[in-house]
Amino acid sequence: QVELVESGGGLVQPGGSLKLSCAASGFNLDTSVIGWFRQVPGKEREGLSCISMSDGRTYVRDPVKGRSTISRDNAKSTVNLEIEGLKPADTGVYYCAVRLSQPGPFRLCVLDEANHWGQGIQVTVSS
Repeated sequence: QVELVESGGGLVQPGGSLKLSCAASGFNLDTSVIGWFRQVPGKEREGLSCISMSDGRTYVRDPVKGRSTISRDNAKSTVNLEIEGLKPADTGVYYCAVRLSQPGPFRLCVLDEANHWGQGIQVTVSS
């Protein structure tokens, strides 16, 4: 059974940073692509950053480009997303998602071709 569990959200002050973690289980990690999405109030869900678990290729989208780092730890079956320079506009629910097959990060992050989703975690940027 595929499971994706997000952690690391919460309340962050403007200008601060956070690290989100996605713990994955129940599928072949080495052939998958895992990514982070978010839904902010009043907007559609959008892809942020995705990574191929086989070779580490990434795709980063504009909302977090230049202020984020996505990383994988295959031994721990975890994908982390660190975002800095947080703004109130970053407030929303952040989701982890997996595409169970290659090819890679673009298809997940841009074409939204996810097979499974996590439950989501709230991130609030406020003073």
